[in-house]
Amino acid sequence: MKVLVIPDVHLKPYLFTQASSILESGAADQAVCLMDIPDDWGQEYHIERYVETYDAAIAFAKKYPDTLWAYGNHDLCYMWNERESGYSVAAAWTVREKLMELRRALPEGNEIRYIQKIDQVLFCHGGIRDEFVKGTVEAEKYDDVDEVVRTINEFHHDLMWNDISPIWYRPQYSSWKMYGEDQVLQVVGHTPVEAIYRRGNVISCDVFSTYRDGSPIGSREFPIIDTKTWEFHGVKH
Repeated sequence: MKVLVIPDVHLKPYLFTQASSILESGAADQAVCLMDIPDDWGQEYHIERYVETYDAAIAFAKKYPDTLWAYGNHDLCYMWNERESGYSVAAAWTVREKLMELRRALPEGNEIRYIQKIDQVLFCHGGIRDEFVKGTVEAEKYDDVDEVVRTINEFHHDLMWNDISPIWYRPQYSSWKMYGEDQVLQVVGHTPVEAIYRRGNVISCDVFSTYRDGSPIGSREFPIIDTKTWEFHGVKH
């Protein structure tokens, strides 16, 4: 399975247009979106940009119903009323309504989750730290990746809104052990990077984020991951 990853969106509706073109070319079989759909520098009052971006996501979800979606911290802060950096009070109602519309657009059984799994590849926004799993999942389930994913996907605010949860953790900035280093590959966004790269069992791919002035941080490539061989490369539209 070759999977196209749509990294952190942050009010860039064109990402879905470009991802659609790549899928139509046959370069990948399926897509996974690491979300963070709302919020970007200086866009707090540009509600039309929020609507445009969510409408693009919803149209993409309807066109490619097997696309998997993984919550980011900027998505969840509107669900949980957490006033984190970038939160737009003006756009809050719009984000919640559009997020519900996106959920309704997905087929039954394909819910938005914290962690999505294809073969032995885990897709999540921040990264799954080993300590987080050991501290929240029963010890007898630790080696069962499916059970770990299922258990974490049932967690709510109190266990997820912290710096070491899979929606917030930044493995790019630390050397703590990641979950499943000899079992799984993790594909993560959340932390802007200049290029798609792998360290240990983690591929970092938030390459569409920008500096405050709008200039790009990263290479603006879409990662394509082979979920069998774990090989990966970037594709520009």
